[in-house]
Amino acid sequence: MTFKSFLPRSLFGRAALILVVPIVTIQLVVSMAFIQRHFEAVTRQMTDSIVVELAYALQMVDDAPSAEIARVRLERMGPGLDFTAWLPSETPMPEADLRRFWDLSGREVIDTLRAGLPGVQAVDLETTPREARIWIDTRFGLLELVADRRRASATNPHQLLVVMLATSLVMTLVAYVFLRNQLRPITRLATAAEAFGRGRHVDYRPSGATEVRAAGHAFLDMRARIERQIETRTALLSGVSHDLRTPLTRMRLELALMPEGPETDALREDVGQMERMVEEFLTFARGDALEDPQDVEVSALVRKLVDTAARTNQPVTAGEVGRARVPLREQAIQRALQNLVDNGLRYGSRVRVGVDVTAKSIRFVVEDDGPGIPAAQREEAMKPFTRLDAARGQNTGGGVGLGLAIAADIARSHGGLLRLGDSADLGGLKAEIVLAR
Repeated sequence: MTFKSFLPRSLFGRAALILVVPIVTIQLVVSMAFIQRHFEAVTRQMTDSIVVELAYALQMVDDAPSAEIARVRLERMGPGLDFTAWLPSETPMPEADLRRFWDLSGREVIDTLRAGLPGVQAVDLETTPREARIWIDTRFGLLELVADRRRASATNPHQLLVVMLATSLVMTLVAYVFLRNQLRPITRLATAAEAFGRGRHVDYRPSGATEVRAAGHAFLDMRARIERQIETRTALLSGVSHDLRTPLTRMRLELALMPEGPETDALREDVGQMERMVEEFLTFARGDALEDPQDVEVSALVRKLVDTAARTNQPVTAGEVGRARVPLREQAIQRALQNLVDNGLRYGSRVRVGVDVTAKSIRFVVEDDGPGIPAAQREEAMKPFTRLDAARGQNTGGGVGLGLAIAADIARSHGGLLRLGDSADLGGLKAEIVLAR
C-alpha cells in the first residue's frame, strides 16, 4: 500500500481535495494560534483577577486570631467576591489536578492559580465543569474554595470557532457546485470519446472553460477526420471490389467453357482461392464502419451461429450461453465469431461457442480441439497476413492470415479485445472476444 492508493482517482475528487486540504489546514493553524495566544492570554488575565481576590481572602484568613473568626470573615467576603468557602474542607481533595482533556483553557487556569497562590494543593475543573474547586493550605487547615468557572475562562471564542466551521461548510458547498459545473464538460468529452472508441456516435458540443473547449473542438476535428477517412476507404474498397471481381468472374466463366481436365480443375481452384482472398481482404479492410450499434440479445446471436453451422453439418456446438442485451454491431460480431469458428474448423474437428455474461463484461468464447497456438506466438497470430503454419499445420486450410486479425479489429472497434489461450476441455485454441458492458 502506497500513499497514492489512498488518494481519489477521479478528477473531481482530486480537485476537491486540493481545495479542502488548504482550507482545513488554514483553519487549524488559525484556530491553534488563536487558542494558544489570544484565548490563553484572556484566560490568564481573567484568572489573575480571581487570584487577586483569593489572595486578599487568604490574607484575611491568615490575619484572623482564630479559625472561627477566619470562617466568619470568609462568609462575609464570599457573596461580594462571588465564591464559597469551607474551612476546614468538606470534600476530599484529589491527589492531582483534574480537568477534561479537551478543556484547553483549563491548563492555563490551573497554572495561573498555582503561580499566584503558592498554597494551592489541588484544582478540580472536571467534577463540575461550571465551577473551579480549589484546595488551599492555611494555618487553620485545608481551605476549600469554589468559584464560578466563567469568571476564569472566556466563552465567546467558542462562538468564533462555530462561525469558522459554518463558514467553511458553506464555502465547501459553493466549491462543490463550482467544481461540478467546471468538470461536467470534461466528463461529457470523456463520454463522447469513449463512445467513439467503441464505434458509437454521441452528440457532443464543446462547453466549459477555454482549455476544455479547445480540447472538445480538437476531438470533433479528429472524429470528423477519422470518419472521412473511413468513408473514403470504404468507397475506395467498393471500387476495388468491383474491379477485382469482374476479371475473376470472367476467368471463372471461361474456365466453365473449357474442357474438363486436371489443368482446368487446378485453375478453377486457384480462381476460387483468389476470390476467397479478395473477399477476406475486403472484409478486413471494410470492418464494420457502415453498421450502427443496436441492442442485441447475445444468447440469440450465439444460437443463430450454432444453428447455421448445424444446417451445413458443421461440428459446432453451444457451450455455456448467458443472456443479456447490449449495444453491438450484430453483423460485425457475427462476422468475428464466424471467422473464429472457421479458424477452429480449419485446424480442428470440433468447435464449441459460448458466451459468458457478468455485471461488467460480455465474453464470447470459441474453443476447438486443434493444435492450438503457442503463448509466445499469440500476439503475432492476431496481426494481418500472419500464418503460423508451424503451429497450426503446414498444409491445412486456405486462409490468408486475416481471420484472427478481423476478429481482433472488430473487438477493438467495440472497445474490447481478442484474447487467445488454451482450451481446458477441448485441448486446442480458446479465443475470447471480451467487451465491456
